[in-house]
Amino acid sequence: MVMVERPLILALVGPTAVGKTDVACELAERFPVSLISLDSTQVYRQMDIGTAKPDLAVRERHPHALIDIRDPAQPYSAADFLRDADAAILAALAADRIPLLVGGTMLYLKAFRDGLAPMPSADVALRARLAEQGRSLGRLAMFERLKAVDPQAAAQIHPNNVTRVQRALEVYELTGKPMTSFWSEGEGVTARLGARLQEFAIEPDSRQALHERIAVRFAAMLEAGFVDEVARLRGRGDLHLDLPSMRAVGYRQIWDYLAGTIDASEMHERALAATRQLAKRQFTWLRSWTGIESLRWGQPAVIAQQIGQRAHLAKP
Repeated sequence: MVMVERPLILALVGPTAVGKTDVACELAERFPVSLISLDSTQVYRQMDIGTAKPDLAVRERHPHALIDIRDPAQPYSAADFLRDADAAILAALAADRIPLLVGGTMLYLKAFRDGLAPMPSADVALRARLAEQGRSLGRLAMFERLKAVDPQAAAQIHPNNVTRVQRALEVYELTGKPMTSFWSEGEGVTARLGARLQEFAIEPDSRQALHERIAVRFAAMLEAGFVDEVARLRGRGDLHLDLPSMRAVGYRQIWDYLAGTIDASEMHERALAATRQLAKRQFTWLRSWTGIESLRWGQPAVIAQQIGQRAHLAKP
């Protein structure tokens, strides 16, 4: 029997500020790849500087699917990503190109790799009750409740992410099952798309080196107008800090600064601390990941060459 090799899908992940976009663009220069964003914040329009979104010139040369597809007032979930990513990947494969998922939202990569079983629809009355409990008991109390019923989900959700905490509690109350059980019941990428997934992760030389890079990048974001970007979002009048978009690292802290609850120095320190915490959570995901190939931090061209060799990519 003749074995037919399945089409290849690539994923490039790693902690924030490690240089994933630069490597992805190097790959796009060398090989017939289609870039697909794996970032839960870059889906939002009007959020460019603080999400480290590739600029327009880069995207004109190397288009990225799943960037600027939602308004910041509209939540975007792992299930939304799975649907949109599958469609983008099928389109790339139909064009005889290699899909390359690039970003740092590991929950999205897990959903893509392992699939998601259908979860119950939102229950308006239950959601309102959980929201009221959150207001009266506080965010930490609701997070502790989630830890008791679904510790795996709690390990992957920030305590301040009210929407995701409440959704996980809502699923548990509606079904009596932890939300993470639906992840294990999903249909994996090979079954869904008939393709094989090869995953790579860029790892920095040290945490300290990454923290220094985070600080340099945040300073550059401020210089580029990050505060003005958040001010324009606040000025819309329809956004608030409970929305997933406004909980993105940097945005919440600058929002508080603009509201006058903290000064510029505290905003700066809180934003850096939140970004370092994000990197720590991403490291935690990577440590628990199986089947991912590690790449040492270095020049984007060198890393792209290594990926090309390991994935046996051929130039057009």
